[in-house]
Amino acid sequence: MAEQRILIVDDEAYIRTVMAAILERAGYVTVTATNAPEAQERIENDPPYDILLSDIMMAGTDGLTLLDNLHQHHPELLVIMVTAVHDISVAMAAIRRGAYDYLLKPFEREQLLAVVKRALNHRAIQKQNDIYKYNLEQLVTSRTDLLRDAMNNLERSYDITLEALGDALDLRDAETEGHSKRVTAYTIALARAMGLTSAELRIIARGAFLHDIGKIAIPDSILLKPGKLTDEEMITMREHCERGYQMIRKIPFLEDAAEIVHCHQEKFDGTGYPRGLRGEDIPLGARIFSIADTMDAITSDRPYRAARSFEEARTEIVRCSGSQFDPAIVEVFASMPLQIWHDLRSEIFNKTRAFSPMAFDDKE
Repeated sequence: MAEQRILIVDDEAYIRTVMAAILERAGYVTVTATNAPEAQERIENDPPYDILLSDIMMAGTDGLTLLDNLHQHHPELLVIMVTAVHDISVAMAAIRRGAYDYLLKPFEREQLLAVVKRALNHRAIQKQNDIYKYNLEQLVTSRTDLLRDAMNNLERSYDITLEALGDALDLRDAETEGHSKRVTAYTIALARAMGLTSAELRIIARGAFLHDIGKIAIPDSILLKPGKLTDEEMITMREHCERGYQMIRKIPFLEDAAEIVHCHQEKFDGTGYPRGLRGEDIPLGARIFSIADTMDAITSDRPYRAARSFEEARTEIVRCSGSQFDPAIVEVFASMPLQIWHDLRSEIFNKTRAFSPMAFDDKE
């Protein structure tokens, strides 16, 4: 038997002596105390005890007061109350106040050993449960870390797939090469300035990067036409919003991003397409994106005009606040230093920024 320590507190010397003798013959280590203060001092300074056997009716501090103190400061210590009062209400009061069990005086040897054995078995089960709980928590933590790593790896593979889709679009339309990466960087910078969460940034980044994915379904004769499109060709070109939405909306991790793809040509005053949405009916990500998209269009070379400056782009965007763009987002955009946009464009042009929606999550 492992050494199991029992503290006996009773103001009657005879009772202390008898209980200690019985328990020591059974192989337990016993220590005695004559009153509650002495018992408290031993509990504080001695090696840990497994069980406390305490009389209820003692001179000075009684057993129930001692029980209250131990239940508050040493809840792990099992307390068995010993009483000569044959009143069930007294025993029940002790149990309600935190006692594990009680023993009536006078008691037989077997009764004492039985109540102590029950308490020690209970303590052993508690320890086993604590060990099991700890091991289970460690296992859950380990499995959670593995699952998190797996999900992160899966998201990275998703983002690599997105980049491949974006590169495929760039190959079809050399005129706008790099547009998807630039406009995504601009969109995320603006979304971050608005205080959006990392989860929202992921969605917006993916929607921004894939905004023109529907153009893959547009015939080359229209997409690559050097001159002005006819009205019929323009109708076909405008279908890229709906086509892109239908392409990606059934992919679970792109479901929310698909709404940005669908609505990226909507205007705040309701004059956009494909559905003519107005105001806050347009998803927030699409409203943010539209500013970034316009800024990139103005500051990029086109066959029919040279690129204009970021300052000119900002002036134009502010002019269209309330009509094409959400005024609240324009206000945030106008407060941002122009150098931000110069730096982002330079990084992408010099290929010092490798695109991945995840790369934008935690960068301040």
